[in-house]
Amino acid sequence: MMPMGGTPILVVSQNTTRESGRKVQIQNVHSAKSVSDVIRTCLGPRAMLKMLMDPMGGVVLTNDGNCILREITAQNPAAKTMIEISRTQDEEVGDGTTSVIVLAGELLLKSLPFLEDNVHPTVIINGYRQALEDAINILHTQVSAPVDVDNTDDMLKIIMGCLKTKVMGNWDEKACQIALDAVRTVELESSGRTEIDIKRYAKVEKIPGGTIEDSRVLDGVMINKDVTHAKMRRYIKNPRIMLLDCNLEYKKGESQTEIEISKEEDFTKILQLEEKYIQDLCADIIKFKPDLVFTEKGVSDLAQHYLVKANITAIRRVRKTDNNRIARACGATVVSRVDELKEEDIGTKAGLFKIEKIGDEYFCFVVECENPKACTILLRGASKDILAGIERSLQDAMCVARNVMLDPYLVPGGGAVEMAVSQRLVEKSKIMTGITQKPYAAVAAALEIIPRTLIQNCGGDVIRSLTALRAKHAAPGNISWGIDGTTGQLVDMKNYGIFEPLAVKLQTYKTAVETAIMLLRIDDILSGIKKKDDSPPISHSQQPSQEAMKE
Repeated sequence: MMPMGGTPILVVSQNTTRESGRKVQIQNVHSAKSVSDVIRTCLGPRAMLKMLMDPMGGVVLTNDGNCILREITAQNPAAKTMIEISRTQDEEVGDGTTSVIVLAGELLLKSLPFLEDNVHPTVIINGYRQALEDAINILHTQVSAPVDVDNTDDMLKIIMGCLKTKVMGNWDEKACQIALDAVRTVELESSGRTEIDIKRYAKVEKIPGGTIEDSRVLDGVMINKDVTHAKMRRYIKNPRIMLLDCNLEYKKGESQTEIEISKEEDFTKILQLEEKYIQDLCADIIKFKPDLVFTEKGVSDLAQHYLVKANITAIRRVRKTDNNRIARACGATVVSRVDELKEEDIGTKAGLFKIEKIGDEYFCFVVECENPKACTILLRGASKDILAGIERSLQDAMCVARNVMLDPYLVPGGGAVEMAVSQRLVEKSKIMTGITQKPYAAVAAALEIIPRTLIQNCGGDVIRSLTALRAKHAAPGNISWGIDGTTGQLVDMKNYGIFEPLAVKLQTYKTAVETAIMLLRIDDILSGIKKKDDSPPISHSQQPSQEAMKE
């Protein structure tokens, strides 16, 4: 249309906008499903490996979903969202990164027939939300079982079951024991709640050389540092430890400083002032008679001289994270000013300080600590690549132990919990009425993707095994039957000993369903990048057809 002024008016009908939005939603479904298909073969004990090549030419072999997706570069915004939920799952519970992607992709795929039949996305979303609420309720009330976290044998079986999908070689029992010991070490109860911070207080140190059997959890902290002066002690029993966050050297000017000197004595006076400043700093330290000083900043040569004379060992430029771990292990407090030091800031709970040379580097050990709440996991192995794979598996094992200790409930693994929840959702959908019935039932069908994928990855007969599993769960009392991921046979997970933490399953279902809902709510993709002629960006739903725009 062309009004009197001669300016063309864009006319877009409501049907055109709705049609365009539906195309975007279908496109998002296909993009998300393509990401899901990439790592679907990485689920279960018979998972296939992916070879990742980084820009520097390095090669990594892994079946860890989060590790794979971190290396993938996606252009489509929906695919980027799928990659992001794997990272979220890893940060929240540390496990289930492959499952959440596979389930989210299947949920979106099940919404495709509704979109093609012009069902409004809000109707699908309402069905999905209702199914998620019921699934969470089923997990809490009907499927989960409590576990005794103080029983070491049971805890090791749980961790071992969750690690069967990892490439661990023959040392999985050792890894599970290390993970459990580390998590129990950093467990801290304060203000009536339990805190288990494995990211900050359970540090993994990888040192190539030796054998995997030499790996262990230290009852204290190890850092890659040596003493600052050759005459300082390298072996101290029951040390008094002082932790500082300040320089033991003369303060430089905050900005560029200029001093004019007219006489030679003035220069000597300035040097004397610097020496007096260092001497006072060291005097404040020496009066507390520490055996060991860690500082996050530098230590000048003059300060080293005074400390050596007082028989004090100093280690400088320690990372803040390492300093915090030492503080937790030996009971010290990190102090920012030496003139504010108090006797209670000194750590006395460490039994031994020593410097050891491993390979070509020196390492400082603060060990034999009394009830340490921080630890270092020392990993030894043949090469850096092997150690990197072991570390990934060990992090997963620690996350499993932490999840169970924080929320001591388990659900059966091997796809049993998915089939149990699916069966109950199907039964409820049959008595539902209204337009949300079919999307509700679609969630139940989507949950079957986990046992189906386990059967496919071990080369089993998908149709026969899945039909038999449905029949098992239709009968009462078979809630723990699932798929043996190694053979593809139906087994009772309670007897087989494969369980998963409830916290992981809850997070998986919530993240997958919420991601599917979010992508279904998108009806347009707008670009904020301007074109060369600085014209405002226009989305494809705003681009008029020849019939819609007439002059």
